[in-house]
Amino acid sequence: MSDVSQRSAATDEPLATDAASQLVKANKYAFSLWVSSQNVLLDEMMFAGNEILVRAVEETRIFNEFLVKLAEAHSVKDLGTIYQECTRHQLDFVRRDTERLLKHSDRVIHNTAKLVETWRLN
Repeated sequence: MSDVSQRSAATDEPLATDAASQLVKANKYAFSLWVSSQNVLLDEMMFAGNEILVRAVEETRIFNEFLVKLAEAHSVKDLGTIYQECTRHQLDFVRRDTERLLKHSDRVIHNTAKLVETWRLN
């Protein structure tokens, strides 16, 4: 009878150490996930803040150009020319803004792929 209880105790001990090592691995994985996610989120927040600032400056510059040209206009023909030029500037702005958005999307996908790869390695 004591032989059976000794065997049971001997087999429980490796299971306990195995469970403890699995718990340590899970904690390391969770910590790594948390730190990496936090870094990615902070990077994205900084990038978005910079992009908002750049966009605001660009829109202000375009609006300033529009007001200056509007003040210089002396005829209906000049107003038509201003309209055409400002429309061209706005389209260029939309094109640049779209390119920025696509670059940002590419950057997000790249960062997400790196984060997933980091998780897989841990």
